[in-house]
Amino acid sequence: QVQLVESGGGLVQPGGSLRLSCAASGNIFSINAMDWYRQAPGKERELVAGVTTGGSTNYADCVKGRFTISRDNAKKTVYLQMSSLKPEDTAVYYCGGEIASWNWGIVTTNKYWGQGTQVTVSS
Repeated sequence: QVQLVESGGGLVQPGGSLRLSCAASGNIFSINAMDWYRQAPGKERELVAGVTTGGSTNYADCVKGRFTISRDNAKKTVYLQMSSLKPEDTAVYYCGGEIASWNWGIVTTNKYWGQGTQVTVSS
């Protein structure tokens, strides 16, 4: 019943900005680490940014200084603010979450994935 849904992708010119959102819903007991990944055609999926329950963040070297990950626990949402976008940032962006859910009186923790949102950077 747990779902992650991304939004905010689209077409943007080089140097532009976009903010991606990922909202969690379902029978959630707690949300732990949240991450953003991306995959371009013909390339492997890569970790772009992550944020822990305590608020610590980490970024891939190629996006440091340009991307910012944040979370709103009340809204069960994680964001990725992207600026100074480059054509090489073009990819499908996915959010992933380590989420504990309540089922039949038992709490279990699993990794959940969104369906992805397309980001295209082109003039």
